[in-house]
Amino acid sequence: MSKSIRPLNDRILLKRIEAEQKTSGGILIPDNAKEKPVEGKVIAVGNGKILEDGSRQIPAVKSGDKVLFGKWSGNEVKIDGQEYLLIKEEEILAVIEA
Repeated sequence: MSKSIRPLNDRILLKRIEAEQKTSGGILIPDNAKEKPVEGKVIAVGNGKILEDGSRQIPAVKSGDKVLFGKWSGNEVKIDGQEYLLIKEEEILAVIEA
């Protein structure tokens, strides 16, 4: 990414991880039959949510983490011709650990 992007507060910038092009049986899936991926890689993380007492809640994810998120979560943004997803931390369902 040529531009430096830093999400604000509890927002997270993700790059969707595309699903397989074919099934385990070897059948190719056409583009119009594919569902949006719900797995992504964290590109950038904000500083955290501001709590009522004025302190910040540190984000539970960091750049490079693989995560699962809701199918209709966030806002799609285009940066330097690449598509990304900007979501709130609470929309992340799980971190995928290797």
